[in-house]
Amino acid sequence: MAEPEGSLVPERILELSERLSAVAGAKIGEISSINREAKMLAINALITAARAGEAGKAFAIVAEEFKRIASEIDDVAMGMETQVRADLRELSAVGGAILGHLRGQRLADLALNAIEIIDRNLYERTCDVRWWATDSAVVSCVAEPSDQASRFASSRLKVILDAYTVYLDLWICDARGKVVATGRPDRYPGAKDISVANAAWFQQSMRTASGDEFVACDIERAAPLGNAPVATYATAIREGGQTHGKVIGVLGIHFDWKPQAQAVVDGVRMTEEEAGRSRVMLLDHKGRVLASSDKRGELEEVFRLPPAAVAMGSYPLEGATVGYALTPGYETYQGLGWYGCILQREPPKSSAAQSTRAA
Repeated sequence: MAEPEGSLVPERILELSERLSAVAGAKIGEISSINREAKMLAINALITAARAGEAGKAFAIVAEEFKRIASEIDDVAMGMETQVRADLRELSAVGGAILGHLRGQRLADLALNAIEIIDRNLYERTCDVRWWATDSAVVSCVAEPSDQASRFASSRLKVILDAYTVYLDLWICDARGKVVATGRPDRYPGAKDISVANAAWFQQSMRTASGDEFVACDIERAAPLGNAPVATYATAIREGGQTHGKVIGVLGIHFDWKPQAQAVVDGVRMTEEEAGRSRVMLLDHKGRVLASSDKRGELEEVFRLPPAAVAMGSYPLEGATVGYALTPGYETYQGLGWYGCILQREPPKSSAAQSTRAA
């Protein structure tokens, strides 16, 4: 037999505990009220028996016994109320702890899933850049520089961009850091001929030991690309496209971060009600918000996890629960110390629980 919808929701533990407490209190109150009436009847019976004199002695014995029983019922009712309320308080505390653990664990699992999706996506970027750096048009553009070679390489990059829509642009740089070809010169004319010699991704790529290595950067806004946030991946271009060939330039590919990351944080599997009281975030190793389901604070806000935060866990925070998970990396992509993070406010009390308390 199927369970009624919502019957297995963890919040039902607390709701049922509160309902039981209200019902128990009400019923014990009813017992006490009825017993008070019984006591009054016993007292009235004793008075009537006393007035009847000798004829009322037998009735007085029954009335006295009834009064004694009523007093014992009072004691039992008071003891039951004390014990039941103590047990229900403990049940609520245990239920709250279980609920907090379950909610925190679920949020941590969802946060891990979000950061794993990003990891797998960015791993593919590391494969792309290492592959495209060996393309003959890319290699020739810096090995035998000329306007014709640059135009041909640019047309080749455009073909790649038409097929891989997750990128804003691809740049071929010579060994001095000059951008000699781009994939979208019409859309981003300011990128051609600029110098990226001081960019960390260029300098680190020039120092790579082989074509198997790559450079991954944190999210930054790229002025030549309309100040859009990008994840830049780069590697050295080598003579002949060989794995251990001499470094003759750098290929930098700029991942269009905003729409891809937004799709991840918006795609976390929650009910509509849960999503309405949750904030899903991707954080860098310093806690900077890289993406957020509410689209606030991106690349500006810092959401700090506790200093004692481990690879995966949860903690309470001012009427909310925070679940987080550190990037586990994927294949050869080790990640950059990013976290998936979800802040979820506590759910409002259900109307059923409120009506029970009101009764």
